[in-house]
Amino acid sequence: MKQLLNFLLIIIISILFAGIYGILHDQITFTISPEYYILLKFPQFGIENLEINTRIKVSIVGFLATWWVGLILGIVYAFISLFLDPEKVLKVTIYSILINLFITVIVGILGYWFAILFLSPENIDWYIPAGTKDIRNYINVGSIHNFGYIGGVIGLIAGVAYQIKKVKLYFK
Repeated sequence: MKQLLNFLLIIIISILFAGIYGILHDQITFTISPEYYILLKFPQFGIENLEINTRIKVSIVGFLATWWVGLILGIVYAFISLFLDPEKVLKVTIYSILINLFITVIVGILGYWFAILFLSPENIDWYIPAGTKDIRNYINVGSIHNFGYIGGVIGLIAGVAYQIKKVKLYFK
């Protein structure tokens, strides 16, 4: 019964961490390029006509864009947690999730610098909505988002590796 409770708790924690990450991430990237949200993300999520504060809309987009990633990651982490020391399962798994988040943030920052150094409107084939005035920052935010997903995968691999290391220690 305790394993089932831990399994579900890990999934919930992972969803919450991912959602909070998404909210904070999008608040920062909105500051860089409001047009990325106003012209692309709000219509994409069907909230362009919602009569609420723009920053709340950004938070909605951030949560909706990331909670499901937390679900997937949480299921992976929860499954591996079944093989961990029951006394340390939550500590180890939360640490794995934090490793995942840290790597995602770092790779997202690298995405910003990659955009600054290598991307321009002339060498990308991205959709840029009509009326976009600050294309440079639009591209920067698009790159941060793309790299963030890459960072999420790399972070998952690192988090799982950490969990597996702890599993091996448990079964020694």
